[in-house]
Parts: sequence; structure tokens; C-alpha cells
Amino acid sequence: MWDELILRHCSPTLAGIKTGNMFSCSYKTKENLFSGIRDMNKRIRPKGLRMVPLKTDGERALLYLFRPLRLRKDLCDRRTAELLSEYGYTVERCEYCVAQLCRKLRREGEFPHEVGFFLGYPPEDVIGFIENKAACAKCTGCWKVYGDAESAQRTFERYRRCTEIYCSQWEKGKSLERLIIADKV
Repeated sequence: MWDELILRHCSPTLAGIKTGNMFSCSYKTKENLFSGIRDMNKRIRPKGLRMVPLKTDGERALLYLFRPLRLRKDLCDRRTAELLSEYGYTVERCEYCVAQLCRKLRREGEFPHEVGFFLGYPPEDVIGFIENKAACAKCTGCWKVYGDAESAQRTFERYRRCTEIYCSQWEKGKSLERLIIADKV
């Protein structure tokens, strides 16, 4: 179950072309959920990936699969760091930022719009989304685009194609671990 969910929702992150993905899943007990997350992290950690539960609600969980090295790099962008600082994030450590995002998701009724920074969206699009209150986008795909629409369209297609290829390879018997591109340290 975990492998298929991850492949369908996180293939661009597995391929190393995206910082992170979020997806929801159902669970019977919290012990079962956290055991599954621990087991998955044992499998993906050697390749430079992490999975954390952002929020649990009843029998559903919102999970975040990401590449910490890439997130660290994304958070170094001046515009990203400035906005996250304004929103109360400790941008010096990406682990702190992820923990703060979890707290915000659990506390606030509204979904924090800065989440796009954690998913690898272009800073100009995340900032545009926030400033325009989600209106007036140039185009919409995996996210709402306020900057370079042509580049975003190419990225959307790249993500779609990646997911198609990864799911096809998995259906042919290739394991999740073999499909993950390892971070170069």
C-alpha cells in the first residue's frame, strides 16, 4: 500500500527533480501509521529522503515526503527566507522549519500558503499566491503560477511524465528503492 501511494503522489521527489510532495492516507491506528512511517524511513533514508506526518485527523494523515538537502537549499533563497522569517519560521535549520509547518497545520484552521516553499515551487509563485490571495494566476497546474508560465508548464509536464514512468516501472516489478535516485552528497 505505502509503495503505490508514494509512487502515485511523490514520483518527482523520488526522481530528484522536486523537493517534496504531500499526500494523504488513511490509517486504522496511530501506532500502525507511525510504524509504517518508521519502516518507510528505514528504506528511503539511505537515498536522502524523509517522510514525516504533518497532521493526523481521525483516520487520515497528511504526510510529507521530502529531500532535506534540497529543502535546505530552497530555504536559502533570500525571498523565501525573508517571508518564512516574517511568518515565524526559524530558517537557519530546515528541520525546525518542517516542525514549525507541522505545528501550524495542527493549530490553524486555514492551510498555510507558504507550504509551496516546502514543495519546491518557485518563490515568485508562492509569493504571488500569497499576495494575490490565490487570484489572478497566469496558469494553474501542480500549483498556481504568477511568474514564468512557460517554464511552469514544462515542469508540470515533466512531473506528469515522471509519475507515469515510475508507476509503469513499479507495475513491471521494479522496487521503490530501485526507483529512488540517491542524493549526491
